[in-house]
Amino acid sequence: MQLVIEKLLNDFERGSLNRRQLATALAALVTGSAQAASKSDGVKAVTLNHVTVRVPDVQKTSKFYQEFFGMPLKQHSDKTHILGVGKSFFGIEQKGTAAELDHYDFGIAGFDADAVLAKLRARDLKIEPGGTKESFKFWDPDGFLVQLNGPEYTGHVGK
Repeated sequence: MQLVIEKLLNDFERGSLNRRQLATALAALVTGSAQAASKSDGVKAVTLNHVTVRVPDVQKTSKFYQEFFGMPLKQHSDKTHILGVGKSFFGIEQKGTAAELDHYDFGIAGFDADAVLAKLRARDLKIEPGGTKESFKFWDPDGFLVQLNGPEYTGHVGK
């Protein structure tokens, strides 16, 4: 865009554009850029809220991350631990299977569950059952489970 503006100014300075033509061209340029930016059919992720892994032994894994990385235990149940990582968190769930990624979570600016769900359904993406207006999960096109919520979401452990 900077090159286009420079060309317009050069044309104005050389006399091939008058003041009115310059103003009209600049206004059209700015308006077009704003419209292009607003045409996104997605949502704006502003934080990587958390990552959750599944492990065979939640106590062992949690102890390692607490001791090695200094992550404080923020919430826990028998099978789920939430460790603090700055303003984000690291979830550990005991599933009795090999260690693997469970899901990752993005905090969305101005989160509106109904609007986001409509956009996901418009793309034919599968919504995971059990979500709420506060937070829900869906399967991305590559098969990753993704959770969405507002950027201040702090997580909840099950019983």
